[in-house]
Amino acid sequence: MTERTELVEHGRLFIGGEFTDPLSTEVIEVISPHTEQVIGRVPHASEADVDRAVAAARRAFDEGPWPRMPLDERIAVITRIKDAFAVRHEEFARLISAQNGTPYSASVMVQALAAMMVWDSAITVARTFPYEERRDGVLGPLLVRREPVGVVAAVVPWNVPQFTAAAKLAPALLAGCTAILKVSPETPLDAYVLAEIVEEAGLPPGVLSILPADREVSEYLVGHRDVDKVSFTGSVAAGRRVMEVASRNLTRVTLELGGKSAAVILPDADLEAAVAGIVPFAWMINGQACVAQTRILAPRSRYDEIAEAFAAAAGALRVGDPLDPTTELGPLVAQRQQQRSLDYISLGQEEGAKILTGGSRPASQERGWYVEPTLFGSVDNSMRIAREEIFGPVICLIPYGDEAEAVRIADDSPYGLSGSVWTADTERGIDIARRIRTGTYSVNTFSLDMLGPFGGYKNSGLGREFGPEGYGEFFEHKMIHLPAGYREA
Repeated sequence: MTERTELVEHGRLFIGGEFTDPLSTEVIEVISPHTEQVIGRVPHASEADVDRAVAAARRAFDEGPWPRMPLDERIAVITRIKDAFAVRHEEFARLISAQNGTPYSASVMVQALAAMMVWDSAITVARTFPYEERRDGVLGPLLVRREPVGVVAAVVPWNVPQFTAAAKLAPALLAGCTAILKVSPETPLDAYVLAEIVEEAGLPPGVLSILPADREVSEYLVGHRDVDKVSFTGSVAAGRRVMEVASRNLTRVTLELGGKSAAVILPDADLEAAVAGIVPFAWMINGQACVAQTRILAPRSRYDEIAEAFAAAAGALRVGDPLDPTTELGPLVAQRQQQRSLDYISLGQEEGAKILTGGSRPASQERGWYVEPTLFGSVDNSMRIAREEIFGPVICLIPYGDEAEAVRIADDSPYGLSGSVWTADTERGIDIARRIRTGTYSVNTFSLDMLGPFGGYKNSGLGREFGPEGYGEFFEHKMIHLPAGYREA
């Protein structure tokens, strides 16, 4: 598994369901974060390519069979995509690890199999969703319909490219929408595998296009007058820009943005279980995950014990080649991300926090965009390292006094995406979960269930993904007034 990925080159774009020549000669070079060498080249989609993709999607939605097809027929196509994804999941995992540095063992689960679960869960939701319902209105009987929103621009990041693509495409396509998937220039290679799967699955012409491009082309797509809905995952700053650009056309938006989630360890918690449960999800995807538990809240009565345990666990994480199946922490996706983490580590020290483990580039790696798994102790929640999303392997250990202070600190954040609590008393943990303003919470575990709603409070976003709530984001609501006394034949 540790052999290097051969240079992967693609010369065409997937527009309207077929591979076609790009309208620009610009190329994206994919750089390995481990070797710093070029591992792939793909065309860079231009604004003219976006116009072609949107026009194809518009025709397919307005005139084509996909939105008018019986649900069971759409489910059959999506099932073929899901089944092919399962067959090729290791290929997805290898490509994603090579592109963004996710350890292969995590790529199999988080990048590949979890994406397959998203496709599968969306099918489950689609089968039971209330597309049409009768109500007794104040003025007479009503028929409430949910109809597909139209052409969807799905913009996904580099950290979990197939998981986020599935979170958008599966519900959008099942709803009867058409879509343009805009993939990150850091991770376009796995998108070509998805395109091959989609081509073989039998989607009608125009229903899906997949375009690798940079921010400027993304902005052009988001602001396109023929796009009806934007579903975006990325940073808060980019999300604000998406909302601003989309608002010019009153385009509907769903934004899944950043996080600074807190794992609250209560005084009665089993420390061994807490460490085993938190560490993989604090440093997940090398710390490059919006749901990562990047603030660990420890009671002062057990602070030294907890600090020692987490420092030991973080220091023991195996750092190295992401394609080595024994690696637990790989390189960051780009040099800019490496420098960002190192800058925050310097800032944390200036703010008065103490490095308990890590804090620099690992001596074992002569090249690559690596940063040691780093744990800061003696962190005050007012520090920038505790308030700003670092998106790297840098975690804050924050002491608290009583339970009320723990809740206050956990909730004192501009974000509200995820979180967890660790305690011997499950009911007490559920009470904590109810009190913290965050979109997803776990008690004595960390989980993200695709049959429930996922999304954030505050700066963590707008709208939801997954479950019937996420599926509903791809529909318009229509009210039909029926004549008094009407009874269905």
